[in-house]
Amino acid sequence: MEWFTAPDYWLSRLVFQRALAAVYLVAFLTAALQFRPLLGERGMLPVPRFVARVPFRRAPSLFHWRYSDRLFAAVAWTGCAVSAALLAGLDGLLPLWGAMLLWLVPWALYLSIVNVGQTWYGFGWESLLLEVGFVAVLLGNDEVAPPVVVLFLLRWILFRVEFGAGLIKMRGDECWRRLTCLDHHHETQPMPGPLSWFFHHLPKPVHRVEVAANHVTQLVVPFLLFTPQPVASAAAVLMIVTQLWLVLSGNFSWLNWITIVLALSAVRFPGDAPAGVPGAPLWYEVLVLAVAAGLVALSHRPVRNMLSRRQVMNRSFDPLHLVNTYGAFGSVSRVRHEVVVEGTWDDVPREDSDWREYEFRGKPGDPRRWPRQFAPYHLRLDWMMWFAALSPAYAGSWFGTFVERLLEGDRATLRLLRASPFPPGRPPRFVRARLFRYRYTTWRELRETGACWERTYVREFLPPTRLAGAAEGA
Repeated sequence: MEWFTAPDYWLSRLVFQRALAAVYLVAFLTAALQFRPLLGERGMLPVPRFVARVPFRRAPSLFHWRYSDRLFAAVAWTGCAVSAALLAGLDGLLPLWGAMLLWLVPWALYLSIVNVGQTWYGFGWESLLLEVGFVAVLLGNDEVAPPVVVLFLLRWILFRVEFGAGLIKMRGDECWRRLTCLDHHHETQPMPGPLSWFFHHLPKPVHRVEVAANHVTQLVVPFLLFTPQPVASAAAVLMIVTQLWLVLSGNFSWLNWITIVLALSAVRFPGDAPAGVPGAPLWYEVLVLAVAAGLVALSHRPVRNMLSRRQVMNRSFDPLHLVNTYGAFGSVSRVRHEVVVEGTWDDVPREDSDWREYEFRGKPGDPRRWPRQFAPYHLRLDWMMWFAALSPAYAGSWFGTFVERLLEGDRATLRLLRASPFPPGRPPRFVRARLFRYRYTTWRELRETGACWERTYVREFLPPTRLAGAAEGA
């Protein structure tokens, strides 16, 4: 079938596949370096406890058959190796069926991680990576030109990502409709970046323009993805520029980058039409069309969600994460709160005890410490600490164990932090947590104090706590 392939998107496919492999690599590296204190056998939310109560059909994962920290590490590092191989172009050296199987490996391995990741993997970009990764299996390699229907599926995902995000904003917080959300967002976002302070201090008219431009990009431009070239490419490039602006303004894990990867698949590069490409084999055409038809059929659920007045964000509609709904910042906080965790060696904790503060890698702590750039790497604990500051309910399942590990001086947990105020082998006797209000300093305050944040005590988050049974030895 001559219509089945699109030779003009040869280079587009190559760029998309290499960029997707890079995102996969970051995702697996994040899992490999952080899983033990989060999900391990002594983690805050252990995988063995999860698989004991959740059946395989609800969360397919190879860890249902067996779990050990060593096996999880093997899965994560294997994912890193396969992603690196795909980034280097190994799929181009294999026959078509071999390339497809190779692309299936990181999807299956990451699905096994996400489906047991619980709270730590409850972010929309996890499902987005899986949905995009599954469709990428069908793209083929140099033996065939890119299939038209697969390119359409990638644009369909990109459309749902952007249009769904635009709808949730318009239906959610009124500040999006009044064009005022960016008066607060750069200050209250989950994890500010090194330029977020400057973005916050842009003139308010500029913020209005930013919000208006965002609405155009998310509510109008996505429809242009399905128009003829070069309009579709221009629409994709506009989305890429918008996402790069967001990359500069904060740390959003790989959400912006996977969106950029999707947009790259819609760009037709100049001269992108190699000659002499063999036709696609019949088995490949049948497989691609059958799977594509199934994915289109499953898409009725995210479409119904987008059209609903009760639209929800970031939800999977099947345990394989084949089709999902996306969205971000349907509401924007006006005030930033942060949970500050402290410990002391004192036998009797008092307000005037020598309380020493734990420093996290990404979330605000010391008012004089400037935020750093971490994205696309994902600091999972730091992100969940932002949710905990919004409501203690977000931390109910894991915060107590986190404090317990600090009291034990657990090295795996401490490696998640930027710095511990207590030397190895001498953990604190008590740990407490307090809630502070944070706000960006003004230009004048920054010059006078050198601090980018100003913080004010709000209330106690967790009273001084020690290990159970430790009181007898006091």
